[in-house]
Amino acid sequence: MRTRPVLVFDGDCGFCTTSVRFVERRVRPRCAIVAWQRADLRTLGLTQERAQHEVLWVTPTGTVYGGARAVAKALLSAGRGWSLLGALLMLPPLRWVAHGVYRLVADNRHRLPGGTAECALPGRGTPDP
Repeated sequence: MRTRPVLVFDGDCGFCTTSVRFVERRVRPRCAIVAWQRADLRTLGLTQERAQHEVLWVTPTGTVYGGARAVAKALLSAGRGWSLLGALLMLPPLRWVAHGVYRLVADNRHRLPGGTAECALPGRGTPDP
């Protein structure tokens, strides 16, 4: 049984990888961080479809949080000022705003700095050139 949470991200996406490296250096959440392409998704209780869609936070007991809630959980685990931000992101109406912002970023990550055509989410059509 795992004793630490796991943050699962898209390792094929340059924007996601850059974001995770920033989080590792600056935020330092108390978790394992792994690209979904290298994770044992079945053991984590995840599907490839969900892992492709959003960042995921998996607790040691197997509870899964996705998207903005996963980000909030990572911030909560980091302590210091980050945990306050994480707590705020879990509360309505900020939770709703965070979800909308997360979806906007996730759906357009191929257009953001560090993003490439490979960053486009499956089923979203061809990314803009």
